[in-house]
Amino acid sequence: MCVSAQRGAFARLAAILLFPLLLAGCMSSGANVTMVDPGPDPYYVAMYGEQPNERFPLPATDIRRVDPKYFRQQVRYPRWEKPGTVVVDTANRFLYLVQEGGMAMRYGIGVGKQGLEFDGTAVVGRKAEWPRWTPTPNMIARDPERNAQWAGGMEPGLTNPLGPRALYLYKNGNDTLFRIHGTSEPWSIGLAVSSGCIRLFNPDIIDLYGRVPVGAEVVVLQNEPVEPELAPAPDADARVPMAAAPAGVVRPVAAL
Repeated sequence: MCVSAQRGAFARLAAILLFPLLLAGCMSSGANVTMVDPGPDPYYVAMYGEQPNERFPLPATDIRRVDPKYFRQQVRYPRWEKPGTVVVDTANRFLYLVQEGGMAMRYGIGVGKQGLEFDGTAVVGRKAEWPRWTPTPNMIARDPERNAQWAGGMEPGLTNPLGPRALYLYKNGNDTLFRIHGTSEPWSIGLAVSSGCIRLFNPDIIDLYGRVPVGAEVVVLQNEPVEPELAPAPDADARVPMAAAPAGVVRPVAAL
């Protein structure tokens, strides 16, 4: 009787242990398994979360359609610019703030038409929080339906194309009309866009604004990528945002 009872218990235990394996075999042989996209890394979700203490409270930034390589992160910097210099790599859609020790804070950018027309050096002539936006005559001529209504300027706010901060670039004391600013279109980071200068995620331009003083040097590179080994950014005027990469993104070298 004892032996029989033990055999019965052993059989039940074996069945319990083998059931998941049998089920997996059935699923792999006949059923279609749907993989769930985990979405962006929670580290970056928190980095680009809402900012309720702004003059115009910012909602969380939608980063789901942007390649994670464009998220703010600290990287090694291979060039020679001195710490404190802002370097704009228009070809690969990155902006670098050069730091001590051969490092840089790297931000993803979207590059507008004006951003592709400036090459060389300038300085940050002024900075503005929640700036007004006034389209240039060329922007109005190129897209009058969208821009002509703002010829007198658009008030600050969540829909303002400059976003919550702007850095204005000057050369020889003159305004170059080149701007580094935020955006109301976060999906455009990493792409070439039809108008504007150099745009960053709104949390990124706030971060950069706090790090860069008036008078800081800015170097704009058009065909000289800072990190040549990186894959090139989408072609000019690309409109299909890149899909979010799966989990497993390498986090920044240092905390922000």
